[in-house]
Amino acid sequence: MKIPFLGNRHERPGLPDPEGIAELLSECDLLRSQASDNGVRLDDSAASLEALDQLLPRWRDDEEILPWLGNDAGLYLGTVIVRTVPGATWVIRSDGQPIVRLASGREFDVVASGHEWAVSGAPELSQRYAEVAEA
Repeated sequence: MKIPFLGNRHERPGLPDPEGIAELLSECDLLRSQASDNGVRLDDSAASLEALDQLLPRWRDDEEILPWLGNDAGLYLGTVIVRTVPGATWVIRSDGQPIVRLASGREFDVVASGHEWAVSGAPELSQRYAEVAEA
């Protein structure tokens, strides 16, 4: 039975727009706000990751903000990688988790790295970037 106003539910949408996905994932509003409040400008560069690593981690006292900030930190790390490492792209896994895939095919769960950084400060975001950029 075809009901015109329901459309064809079996059609698959076209390929996702990689630039649109990258733009959406780069927003990281909470992290950008925290950084700005501490005088750090996030310009999507490796140097900005080093500046984030130097921030006093006041957010660790706020259990409500911690997971959100960790998520943003991971997305920002991924944004820097995608914008500065040739061939790096965002990929959305089947579970909805964004990861970064390098031209070599290696994949990095940058959101997990962001959560680790937010909770413990290790590994540093700049250190993780250096590891990925070398790969």
